[in-house]
Amino acid sequence: MITLKNVTLRRGTKVVLDSVSTTINPGENVGLVGRNGAGKSSLFALLSGKLHEDGGDFYIPTSWRMAEVAQNMPETDQSATDFVLEGDTRLAEVQQQLAEAEASDDGMAIAHAYSDLHDAGAHDAVARAQALILGLGFRVSELDQPVNSFSGGWRMRLQLARALMCPSDLLLLDEPTNHLDLDALVWLEAWLKRYAGTMIVISHDREFLDAITNVTLQIQQGELNRYGGNYSKFEELRAQQLELQQASFAKQQEKMAHLQKFIDRFKAKASKAKQAQSRVKQLERMEKIGPVLAEAEFTFEFKEPANLPNPMLAISDASFGYVDDDGVPTTILTGVNRSVLAGQRIGILGANGQGKSTLVKTIARTMKALGGSITEGKGLNIGYFAQQELDVLRPAENPLEHMIRLAKELGAEAKQPSREQDLRSYLGSFNFTGDMVKQAVGTMSGGEKARLVLAMIVWQRPNLLLLDEPTNHLDLATREALAMALNDFDGTVMLVSHDRALLRSVCEDFWMVGRGVVGPFDGDLDDYQRYLLEESKRLREEARLAEQAQVAGAMHPADVPKVAPSTSAAPVAAPAPSVPAARDGREQRKMDAQTRQQLAEKTRPLKKELEQIDKRLAALSAERASLEQKLTEPLPPSEIAECGRRLKAGNDETAQLEERWLEISSALEEISAATPT
Repeated sequence: MITLKNVTLRRGTKVVLDSVSTTINPGENVGLVGRNGAGKSSLFALLSGKLHEDGGDFYIPTSWRMAEVAQNMPETDQSATDFVLEGDTRLAEVQQQLAEAEASDDGMAIAHAYSDLHDAGAHDAVARAQALILGLGFRVSELDQPVNSFSGGWRMRLQLARALMCPSDLLLLDEPTNHLDLDALVWLEAWLKRYAGTMIVISHDREFLDAITNVTLQIQQGELNRYGGNYSKFEELRAQQLELQQASFAKQQEKMAHLQKFIDRFKAKASKAKQAQSRVKQLERMEKIGPVLAEAEFTFEFKEPANLPNPMLAISDASFGYVDDDGVPTTILTGVNRSVLAGQRIGILGANGQGKSTLVKTIARTMKALGGSITEGKGLNIGYFAQQELDVLRPAENPLEHMIRLAKELGAEAKQPSREQDLRSYLGSFNFTGDMVKQAVGTMSGGEKARLVLAMIVWQRPNLLLLDEPTNHLDLATREALAMALNDFDGTVMLVSHDRALLRSVCEDFWMVGRGVVGPFDGDLDDYQRYLLEESKRLREEARLAEQAQVAGAMHPADVPKVAPSTSAAPVAAPAPSVPAARDGREQRKMDAQTRQQLAEKTRPLKKELEQIDKRLAALSAERASLEQKLTEPLPPSEIAECGRRLKAGNDETAQLEERWLEISSALEEISAATPT
């Protein structure tokens, strides 16, 4: 286990941990929470060996293998698959041993190396690496593209996949969801639930923490407190703890006041002096209970819009996309017909790369529609939060300069006080106090930049809010403040976010962006999450089949038949342009349900057999591990021979079961492909 005993940790002159003690047991999934700057990343640096304790005792088992996401941007011409594959350090080590054995022509060493390669999972390593890549949102066509061909956010996803590929006993994840959208986040959540080692994760996503953690460590004012349970349970326990502390403090204060009153009254009386002195000693010996020092909560609100046009805007037969440097247009979405009404709360869903940001940017007027029309209501005033804050911020300018420039641009239209002192006071309400109003934006943290963007949006008094991943750098308290402000906002909200708690709290309607169209989503976030998991499973199966074909030399990966799309496809009510508009939606859903039922009847016995094979394979794997462990101990020759026979029998049965597993998987694929969708 990991133990901290009276550990003190400093960063410069600041004490981030002050004589803290705690334990983290093997197999625990720990959520590390606290305000930005509280010391969460410093504790990670201690765990990974980058920092050393300034006092106390820190212990982590030396035999534990550790994996964490590298924070540097990868620069390599390796393919995405090869880059992630290198994350399996155990496999790379054995491959090196094999190369050395072959170079020296050592037959025994070669035999041992091949045995170790099997144990290290060399036979399915490529498939595992590609499953990670696809799960994090990449397309099959991108598996062999060089790492340098991807943008920064996508390269950080590859760093995450590389960390997950590494066999580990301890997994450290610092804000793993920052570069992910909702589909990749759902997949990562499911993967982490199956992780067998000890995991410590820093995240500001409430639902993500609730889903994957069973212990919460809170860093606050130099203290490290442990709570059993996920984040929601932590909040409940913390509230109870604070309530008890405040009640105990009030009770003690009352008792101390009573003692002091007795002392003040009778200390001058000779007959009562002895009793008064006893009260003085009692008061001095009393262990003082501290009051609850609640951290100042950040809150803000959107001002009432000057007017509310209805509809806010109408999109008619529009095409959305972009124009490259050569003036060549690329269309992403076609045939878009949607209207946005006053007071609507719209959550925009869709897999990465399907056009969510393109849709929002076009409505925000930063891009032009490639076709059709977007009719704006009279008096429409848009407040736009860009996914990349620097799209609207100037790194060399400070917050005050941003506000002065904004006030000049809007002039009398803003109907807001624009004197410098008024703007300073306004920034102070967003926690930009003192010298911070003169600090260059480029030197600020992500959370501070996000708050500045929010301050600029609120000042404009918009009636339509377009928010593209506004929570990427916000801590939990600020996310709560944003949710409250949006719920009190009188205007219209269009929100793209991977924060499910925010989507659930704010949005009443959902649009689905995918397959080149935009339509209403007939379902809730739980339905959408199930759809994403099915799609991720389909992509992983496609990668596995491609790898099998490559190994067998049967065909080129591009010739591998694609896995049929999931029968639980996203319930998008708006049909693609090729589907007749007159088709009744209810009839279509009935037909889809019948198709799913027919598929289930065909596949149920095969899936049941697959389940039994998986259970047997797990049992054989456990037996093999037990026998291998037993062989490390001194045994009589007869027992060694018996262990060898059992190992051989288990390996033979495993090979047969794996072959049957592949046969069934292929059969299921053929059934799915043959079933009309």
